[in-house]
Amino acid sequence: MAISPTRLSAFFVSAWGFHPQVNWHTLVTIDNLQFLLSIEGERWLKDTAVPPLTPHNHLQIAAQLRQQLPPAQAQAVLETVILRQQAAAKFSRAGQMFFTRPALEQASSETISHYRAQRFARAGYTHIADLGCSIGGDALALAAVAHVTGVEWDAVRLAMSQENVRVYGHGAQFHPLQADLLALTPFLVDAVFFDPARRDEHGRRFHSVYQYQPPLSLVGRWGAHTAVKVSPAIDYAEIPPGTEAEFISLGGDMKECILWAGDLRSGVNRRATLLPGAHTLTDTDLPAQPIPVTAVGDYLYEPDSAVIRAHLVEALAYQLDASKIDEEIAYLTSDTPQETPFARRYVVEGVRPFQLKQLRHLLHQQQIGSVTIKKRGSPLEPEQLKRRLRLTGPPENHRILFLTHIRGEPSVIIGWEDK
Repeated sequence: MAISPTRLSAFFVSAWGFHPQVNWHTLVTIDNLQFLLSIEGERWLKDTAVPPLTPHNHLQIAAQLRQQLPPAQAQAVLETVILRQQAAAKFSRAGQMFFTRPALEQASSETISHYRAQRFARAGYTHIADLGCSIGGDALALAAVAHVTGVEWDAVRLAMSQENVRVYGHGAQFHPLQADLLALTPFLVDAVFFDPARRDEHGRRFHSVYQYQPPLSLVGRWGAHTAVKVSPAIDYAEIPPGTEAEFISLGGDMKECILWAGDLRSGVNRRATLLPGAHTLTDTDLPAQPIPVTAVGDYLYEPDSAVIRAHLVEALAYQLDASKIDEEIAYLTSDTPQETPFARRYVVEGVRPFQLKQLRHLLHQQQIGSVTIKKRGSPLEPEQLKRRLRLTGPPENHRILFLTHIRGEPSVIIGWEDK
């Protein structure tokens, strides 16, 4: 059952004694959210979502809504339906949830949130503070394993987080607190999850953890047992000493890095985790001796980006009994096929120094009609190279070109994925 408008209003005014204001960073205000949570609002959301919004029917549906609802309510309905469609890639219950655009973009997927919450569960914590809980993308998983106090300054996002956790069946475990983290006096909890903003109000990314808002230094006031979500592109020099950096990819795409501290550390310094299978490599898997650089064999391996960011390519090479093709390049090779979740495997058809005319002649000779170009360590732009190859063969005659360095020399490896 949805929160009624009366309950929602009381939630903000009585609990914290402030009057909700318009949030200019979102098209949904507290008043509009109250409408969306009403029986009438739920009906409009349900009806507008059928059929799904597309570029072809978007303007027509928007016009119909504006004819029947006040402009602000019409826009809130339309925005919510659009964001729910987009959120389906991250949340299994997106069709019942509420979002703002910036919050949805930064939110972890449900798969990652539930994976991460299990580490808190294994530690046996019963009360967790979710600092900067936003729309509750992490709180909905944390509340499945413990009581969670969700701290958020933005009134709209905090109301959304309460509703979103309720949608997942853990509303009784979630305790919202509207507060400014910079001014809030830390209260007693077993552990902390902190998700600072990694973009400014205009959507521009922060490239250093020292720019995050609130700053990472804030979390140190809350005790030793902490988890901080940061960009996977974090500079290693900015990783606080004594923390475990876990780089997470989902379905082959790098998503985020978590800095674990205190009892939440697992005893390693670096970890690469691949979801949804929860496959993991750590720095304890690194070999005692350096991995050799050799000629390219019959198979090429492209490590998952989490393995690369965690600096664990040599750990994977040791596991595969593979070698490197260059000291600075994250491709591995072997003469026998090895199964691994940590890399894509390709059959090597040819290897040669990169020379455009020779490569073009070879591809024309083999009647190659289409190519996928991957580059690592090469300054060449794939789309520009495709045009210069001027392929004329049938499109189904396809190859993958790897523009890279082999033992320091610009080279191209030709092959196809070995699925």
